[in-house]
Amino acid sequence: MAEQPPQNDEDRGFIRDQITTAVNELRRAFHVLRHRGPSQLQFWFIALMVGIAAGLAALLFRWGISVIQGVLYNAKDVRALQEFVTDVDWYWIVLIPIAGGLLTGWILHVFTDDGRVRSVADVIEGSALHDGRVEKRAGLASAAASIITLSTGGSSGREGPVVHVAAVISSWVCGLIKANGITGRDLLGCAVAAAVSASFNAPIAGALFALEVVLRHFAVHAFAPIVIASVAGTVINRLAFGDVTEFILPTNTTLDFYVELPAFLLLGLVCGLIAVALMRAIFWADDVGNHIQKLTGMPRWLRPACAGALLGLMAVWFPHIIGVGYGTTSAALTGELLLYEAIIFAMLKVAAVAITMAGRMGGGVFSPSLMVGALTGLAFGGIATSVFPNVSGSETLYALAGMGAVAAAVLGAPISTTLIVFELTGDWQTGLAVMVAVSLSTALASRLVDRSFFLTQLERRDVHLAAGPQAYLLSMFRVRNVMRDENHAYPAKEEDIWVMIEQGIYIGPNATLEEAMPIFELNNDVFIPVATMGKEGEPPTILGALFQVDALKQYNRALAATAAEEHS
Repeated sequence: MAEQPPQNDEDRGFIRDQITTAVNELRRAFHVLRHRGPSQLQFWFIALMVGIAAGLAALLFRWGISVIQGVLYNAKDVRALQEFVTDVDWYWIVLIPIAGGLLTGWILHVFTDDGRVRSVADVIEGSALHDGRVEKRAGLASAAASIITLSTGGSSGREGPVVHVAAVISSWVCGLIKANGITGRDLLGCAVAAAVSASFNAPIAGALFALEVVLRHFAVHAFAPIVIASVAGTVINRLAFGDVTEFILPTNTTLDFYVELPAFLLLGLVCGLIAVALMRAIFWADDVGNHIQKLTGMPRWLRPACAGALLGLMAVWFPHIIGVGYGTTSAALTGELLLYEAIIFAMLKVAAVAITMAGRMGGGVFSPSLMVGALTGLAFGGIATSVFPNVSGSETLYALAGMGAVAAAVLGAPISTTLIVFELTGDWQTGLAVMVAVSLSTALASRLVDRSFFLTQLERRDVHLAAGPQAYLLSMFRVRNVMRDENHAYPAKEEDIWVMIEQGIYIGPNATLEEAMPIFELNNDVFIPVATMGKEGEPPTILGALFQVDALKQYNRALAATAAEEHS
């Protein structure tokens, strides 16, 4: 047997380097485990507690609606609410929403500064601009208003208010532990994930919804705690209701595969337009409500009652619009509605949701978008299967795909919405059909609005989050915190400041850098005087000067910090 050649020095050096590298990696891993492991485990425990609390809040919210609806409408099964409403005298059907609107209006008038219900848009704003915090007092008032609205004939969804209640819980915890911005946003994501999971018994979709819609990034450091909280919310749901899904789903959703896929592409485009119509109807109705309120001098606490009167009159003939609408959604998913019923119910639901939201009543748009989507898909499927009976699957498959497509376009959440439907069905063929429809609907709708319903809401309030951090980071910094005062090592010359003030070039200390940057671009100055104007006849008070280089440095640091968080 031939002898093996001896190893040369180069081979021995390579092996020695590999062993040294492995030992150093083990030492580093032990160091991380020893010094960072306990704090990481502690944070995961806090995330678990936040998830449990948010899951319980979602269940209590759902239970409260069921109890009140049962009392007011004598409904033994709120999923079939419309069947019990038909047995109620017509004047009660009208009076109950009016009374609910009056109570809602009073709550929002007393406990909020603007009479507006807080929802998912405010949670997104809290994540981006307020270190993961939301308003607690206004948030709790909004939760109470939403419970009353959904229990007394309002036509909206319960998931939006539940998400905000969960955000209130995480904000309270952030205050207790004095969390910084990154920790606050992570805990906010944990609470949102648990609330969505508890609502739909869909832990994967709940976690991705928090990342996709609220945090708007998929950073690795946020993934583990959010998943822990999401699973906790699902466990809470299953302990209360068992391992059942929110909707009654069809058993036969066969896709005639490649031949039928173009139909789902077309369905996606149709659903994108329907989603835009739903969003535009809500915004248009809100503008009309604002105009009427201003024209008539109507007090803001009376506005929800007026909307309640309109909803009550609609419900006398069409009780399907009342409440969350999951009964009608289930009927669409199982193909129990006729073609004309699906079309009429979809149109009425859009109108009812617009009236509810424009009336400043409580609730969200998640459930309505699911209902409108299911009805749209069923109507489309009814037409498609009658025109091409030999190459079409079931109408209910189109209803499932339509439900996901409209909801994804409204929420701006194509990934999590697709997974919600997939978790509800467990069928990969259904998931493929939904994915095709969702991709087209989201792509179309996002071009016609500011990405989603929530981001468009914020744009209407002049909160610019749709374009990304580069668009809103400047609004986070006040001039007073960036300016140079007289004690700075390199202040602006006082005579130069007075010259610019006489030319009308100055800015107030409470303004943001977002307001300052256009002034720099317009005048091409090195600095802008910061001053407060005195009363008539009094000279202005000079506080300092905002230098363009300081503003740009602050902006660059903020961009770097945001990028570091999103990629950590």
